Amino acid sequence: MSTVIRRTAPTIVVAGAVMLMATGCLAGENAASTSESTGEWSTDTLSIDFATYNPLSLVVKDQGLIEKALGDDVDVEWTQSAGSNKANELLRAGSLDVGSTAGSAALLARANGSPIKVIDVYSQPEWSAIVVGPDSDITSVADLKGKKVAATSGTDPYFFLLQALETAGLGVSDVEVQNLQHADGRSALDGGSVDAWAGLDPIMAAAEVESGDKLIYRNVDFNSYGFLNATEEFLADHADVAQVVVDAYEEARQWALANPDETAALLAEVAGIDPAVATTVISERSNLDVSGIPGDAQLAVLEKIAPVLVDSDAVTGGQDAVDTALDTIIEPTFAEKAAG
Repeated sequence: MSTVIRRTAPTIVVAGAVMLMATGCLAGENAASTSESTGEWSTDTLSIDFATYNPLSLVVKDQGLIEKALGDDVDVEWTQSAGSNKANELLRAGSLDVGSTAGSAALLARANGSPIKVIDVYSQPEWSAIVVGPDSDITSVADLKGKKVAATSGTDPYFFLLQALETAGLGVSDVEVQNLQHADGRSALDGGSVDAWAGLDPIMAAAEVESGDKLIYRNVDFNSYGFLNATEEFLADHADVAQVVVDAYEEARQWALANPDETAALLAEVAGIDPAVATTVISERSNLDVSGIPGDAQLAVLEKIAPVLVDSDAVTGGQDAVDTALDTIIEPTFAEKAAG
């Protein structure tokens, strides 16, 4: 269940407060328009998520970067996302303006009609793998045939599982997928009610250390990028605030790269995991040193995943809907401005 935290921005002096002068425009340069006479933002609330699978979100929240930029005229409401599927649900329901997902999950959501666009890339992780218990006799993907596998539908680990099965000539019908949220998948594996789990860090890294669970299949190419998404309505009506969010992410990225130990310590605290496990996640499985500007590199990965989405019947409109989503999901102007 999602945790909601409301934080009111601290009182600071905001010089030249930025606001959108005309709605319905996504261009980054227009997001920098100001109204010096009123000093008001285009909205008085911002709903945004944080997630342990998105380390930059933890830095942005912990350091109050958005609140510092917006001042006390905007209330920032933080909601914890337990997985990409939950972030997508909240975005579609209008409960979030900005939410973090895996790239595959964002593509699935947009292909199924959710009006979201990716405005920033927060990582290029290897955050998913196929996991079994310490005493399991399963040593390969082929051994999964006929087995029970926990996976969270609509997330990168689920699509990782589908791609992994293909490498062994198997399909989703060859296994019994238990649709469980990520943490519940680990619990099911440790409790013996499933034979394997399509894991997600940092829960997966903790399972290795704490339970002795084993990663039997890894493939970094089957992991998609970490996407920061916003609703089209929010981008059209509140581009000024959207720019503040992406600027904060770029600031957090530079800080995290310069302070990996502190970033790992923050992850350990929020996720409730051992600091050594968090260090492994940050240093070995979370590539934060990647451009925040979404573009061709991300689309190339999504194009590889697209056939998996279509074949899995997860998209109502099939190939046409996926193709349309690929053509329309990227909105790079905010990240371009932040990087500049």
